[in-house]
Amino acid sequence: MARNSRQAKILEIISNKAIETQDELVSELRAANFDITQATISRDIKELGLIKIATENNKYKYAVIGNTQNPIATNKKMTIFKECVISIKTALNLVVVKTLNGTAGLVSNFIDSLSLNTILGCTYGDDTVMVVTQDVEDGKFIQSKLIELLN
Repeated sequence: MARNSRQAKILEIISNKAIETQDELVSELRAANFDITQATISRDIKELGLIKIATENNKYKYAVIGNTQNPIATNKKMTIFKECVISIKTALNLVVVKTLNGTAGLVSNFIDSLSLNTILGCTYGDDTVMVVTQDVEDGKFIQSKLIELLN
């Protein structure tokens, strides 16, 4: 029970505050009466599938990718994405993601799970995912977000 409530509190904290480091997260949890260690936080971050994303002021913060109902599946999708993507390029309002042969469906599924509202839809073949956006700016935004996830 303690693990579930702690992880729920972590998700609540990162959705309400820009938490940049594990130390900040430890402090927030201790302020909420959770007696935890940095090692426990590190495990929780991995189990929850948290990633660091860039903020508007060029800092980073913890965030959740897609559905938190199954963090293990989310972690696996992220690993597949990182290992299978070869390149990400834009062509006007399209983002073309080249993948290893036979993995485009898995990569497309991951991109869909991100629930980015600037994506109108995804389609894929054997080694290519086509992400459709409203306009050129949205295409460049999605390209930068996907490249950020690769790193």
